[in-house]
Amino acid sequence: MAIRAALVKELRERTGAGMMECKKALVETDGDIEAAIESMRKSGQAKAAKKAGRTAADGVVVIAIAGDTKAGVMVEVNCETDFVAKDASFTEFAEKVAGRTLAVDAADVESLGAEPLEDGGDTSIAQAREALVAKIGENIQLRRLVRFDEVRGRLYSYRHGVRIGVLVEMEGGNAELGKDMAMHVAATNPMCVSADDVPSEILEKEKEIFRAQALESGKPEQIVEKIIQGRVRKYLEEVTLLGQAFVKDPDVTVEKLLAQAGAKVVRFARIEVGEGIEKKQENFADEVMAQVRGD
Repeated sequence: MAIRAALVKELRERTGAGMMECKKALVETDGDIEAAIESMRKSGQAKAAKKAGRTAADGVVVIAIAGDTKAGVMVEVNCETDFVAKDASFTEFAEKVAGRTLAVDAADVESLGAEPLEDGGDTSIAQAREALVAKIGENIQLRRLVRFDEVRGRLYSYRHGVRIGVLVEMEGGNAELGKDMAMHVAATNPMCVSADDVPSEILEKEKEIFRAQALESGKPEQIVEKIIQGRVRKYLEEVTLLGQAFVKDPDVTVEKLLAQAGAKVVRFARIEVGEGIEKKQENFADEVMAQVRGD
């Protein structure tokens, strides 16, 4: 049967799919738009499953904070290329996901997928992701979720471009200092707030390394322990927020800066897109051929 252009247009608006895909679905369902949508959703699920094994190490970090700053979330949404990371459909999806994450109680990305993408909507986040995979043609994943609830002080955030996001809970101080703390964390990537927060197993491993280095250099046994203590102290200054020199004024430590303002950083979280993911190195010609084949 002949498919009217208006029907194809309506299906495109409702699914976000390409014109040819919409027309093909309508032809296969004899113009039944609801059946076509169902068929395309099934096809989207199949495409999403097919692409799920491909490395998605690019993407964005999105942040949402409640108006009273007593709750906030960060979500990492991954794709395969920086080109798609800038796509309007992808960024809109990521922003909606962050907004819904703040509105619901989902503690991880697995449970988040079952939530509706929009308040009162019928499409879940997982279904919307599958549809976006079908539309864009890349693997798209919700990778990480950080949630700060029951905030005692105030929440501050900073996003460097779209790839690094930071949340900081701080008591006392002011908005300028809160933003400075978030920017500092983005720049220096400290392990934790204070020396007391450094895991004991990590500290013991560092001590072993320092001891081996000192003995290897031929230092006398009686001064090895003093060398280790000095290196541990320097290590803690480098990896803890309070021990670090403030990025805007290296002559002042963060601990001293906070003390001067009567402020305290309770906790922070930092997410950088793709950290920990090993990117697959592909031959460019092979990559083009894979796209031509629709792999």
